[in-house]
Amino acid sequence: MLPRLLRHPWMDDDIEAFREQVRRYVERELAPGLDGWRRQGFIPREVWRPFGAMGFLLPEMPEAHGGAGATLAYQLVVQDELAKSEMPANTAVHTIAAHYILDYGTEAQKRRWLPRLASGELLAGIALTEPGVGSDLKALRTRARRDGDHYVIDGAKTFITNGFSANLLVVAVRTGEAGSRGVSLAVLETEDLPGFRVGRRLEKLGQHASDTAELFFDGVRMPAAQLLGEKEGEGFVQLMSQLPYERMLLCVPAAAVIERAVELAVDYTRERKAFGQAVFDFQNTRFKLAECATLAHVVRSFVNDCIQRMLNGTLDPEAAYMAKWWCTEQQGKVTDECLQLFGGYGYMAEYPIARLYADARVQRIYGGTTEIMKDLIARKLAG
Repeated sequence: MLPRLLRHPWMDDDIEAFREQVRRYVERELAPGLDGWRRQGFIPREVWRPFGAMGFLLPEMPEAHGGAGATLAYQLVVQDELAKSEMPANTAVHTIAAHYILDYGTEAQKRRWLPRLASGELLAGIALTEPGVGSDLKALRTRARRDGDHYVIDGAKTFITNGFSANLLVVAVRTGEAGSRGVSLAVLETEDLPGFRVGRRLEKLGQHASDTAELFFDGVRMPAAQLLGEKEGEGFVQLMSQLPYERMLLCVPAAAVIERAVELAVDYTRERKAFGQAVFDFQNTRFKLAECATLAHVVRSFVNDCIQRMLNGTLDPEAAYMAKWWCTEQQGKVTDECLQLFGGYGYMAEYPIARLYADARVQRIYGGTTEIMKDLIARKLAG
């Protein structure tokens, strides 16, 4: 049993009741299918329709756009409960894409896409990374050329979460000069879209139920009205504006997985016998678990404080960067320490601790690598 945490104002009775609803749904409707989805390499898009019907996909969207008008904390609770059950981050990407449209889309764009994203009719992906272009988005090469009342898009993307299963993509494209001022965001509905092709579903170290794909755009014609916002060249600013919230979408699952790893290790070591006693009773085991439980407590306290600050409007980007790199690094450390306590069984994929360990590794890479986060913090320190 982990120590009790300070209750923040955002953790009210309504949100706890919502959390329990999400938990029951995930346990009953999603968790049983997870093994099969891992084996096939993706979660069918149709799985998210009833999830959306329950109000769990985008609870934070305004009621006028198909949501419940809840705070962002409700979405973070959804991500927390999904992570505890080993569900991948497909819906985290979905909510980020929806927020780009909510914050920067025209009224027509919001009416067209947000209700369908909230219901699960549309599942969103975000196509940023390109072969040879990762964190440096100012260097992207996928180009959208204006042709009358359309844009013609040519290029390729890789490592795209939901790339196979999504039917709506927010795509970073170059509409102008080199550098950040030439970047725009385009919104594409991809079903039966001429010139659009999904390449390989990429085989990954972990996160096997989450499809990650290559995407190709070969003369894709897009109506100019599907450029996000009112004018070209605003894509980089649009992308940067969501960063604190996006970092929290990674920190919350980190906290959830750390807690789950500790629970698994405590249960296993209390049951497993070695040299005539429970593994838990060895001093080394107890010390390791005490360290991991402490990290779990500190990570969760930090994350909850950041959520409170985000809701208050006082979460600065640097604090979000700190939370992202540090919490995900602790996720890797704790899952590794806990796996070690399982011995050889910890290396077997049938044990949850092995899957948690493999799934954790990418947390330090996507959404901004640890090194990028530290560099951004250091820039602020330098004034």
